Amino acid sequence: MTTTEQSNPNTAEIDRLSILEALRIINAEDKKVAEAVEQVLPAIAKAVDGIAERLERGGRLLYVGTGTSGRLGVLDASECPPTFGVSPELVQGIIAGGYEACYKAVEASEDDRAAGATDLQARGVTSNDVVVGIAASGRTPYTIGAVEYARSSGALTICITCNENTALAAAVEIPIEPIVGPEVIAGSTRLKSGTAQKLVLNMLSTMAMVRLGYVTGNRMANMQTKNIKLRQRAVGIVQDECNVDEATAQSVLEAANWKLPVALVMQQANVSREVAENALEKSHQSVARAVAKLIA
Repeated sequence: MTTTEQSNPNTAEIDRLSILEALRIINAEDKKVAEAVEQVLPAIAKAVDGIAERLERGGRLLYVGTGTSGRLGVLDASECPPTFGVSPELVQGIIAGGYEACYKAVEASEDDRAAGATDLQARGVTSNDVVVGIAASGRTPYTIGAVEYARSSGALTICITCNENTALAAAVEIPIEPIVGPEVIAGSTRLKSGTAQKLVLNMLSTMAMVRLGYVTGNRMANMQTKNIKLRQRAVGIVQDECNVDEATAQSVLEAANWKLPVALVMQQANVSREVAENALEKSHQSVARAVAKLIA
């Protein structure tokens, strides 16, 4: 029996405990997740290097999974455009059963190995791409079929699983295996396993975007300013990065049509919007690279 399917002795009587006692046990189990992820940081770092290298040469990052794992991939992918200002095509989430499975259980689809390959083929996977198979069990046929097809196409293949020595890990080049132990509710991998997968996905996408130059310091220099809160955040970023007052920051953002990276380049390099946009285009939307080219 795999670790994720085993019964957890620490929670064997959770149905008889008070709510507070049960919550303390759940919290204690959750604390083990970050420690498990810490153990696999070298594998995560190797994966980030591979992802950044492929994205820099025009590839894409594709997450693929079923159930909770698939939903987590879709979630991480969907947050990249607003956070880092990238195209929705750059990071994509593929879930067995289609996007309807994000809110409606279509769990039987996970058993279709051929469907995993078919869904990857439909995305036109090439040797420039990275495919990350996500499956807590490490034995999901759909996900295995997907990464096998991706690898045969020359794509870099990575997996995130919470069991050791799995068929999924054997099918990829870089396995990431945070072993979190038995779940609070036996087999309910939306719990510790899902949390571990979310932490790893956060690291993969965030650090890949940092490597691509879409973060300045620790600020979201390429975020999209689509509401009042984000426009206020953008004003603060321009103030801090360019050492200007609030009025100046708002003025340059307005001149940049509220495109934050354009505003940063305009202010830091003292150039027009058109020049800033052209420099960003040639620098793959990296503010630091665009500014460096303009002031060289």
